[in-house]
Amino acid sequence: MAIVHPFVAGRKFTGVASSGTGTGATFAIVATAFTNDTGTNTAFPAAYAYYNLYINGVLQTADTSTITVGPSSITIPGGDVLDGATPIIVEFIVT
Repeated sequence: MAIVHPFVAGRKFTGVASSGTGTGATFAIVATAFTNDTGTNTAFPAAYAYYNLYINGVLQTADTSTITVGPSSITIPGGDVLDGATPIIVEFIVT
């Protein structure tokens, strides 16, 4: 029988593509370049059920990015070709 978690919540982080570094497969944005729900810059959650990535408001497929914890960052291969003002939103579902 599956365990049902009594608590599920979302944590959103908002930033822009110009915050990233690297090119091609190594393009990444550190978590502290994002603003979270409370308006601060902090690390991504260390434990989460899953995350959603939105580029310019469009939900991306799972193969578009990877999350690294310690230090927190999101890698978006090929993201360096995005316009610097393109909004990037990462939503973590935590339990």
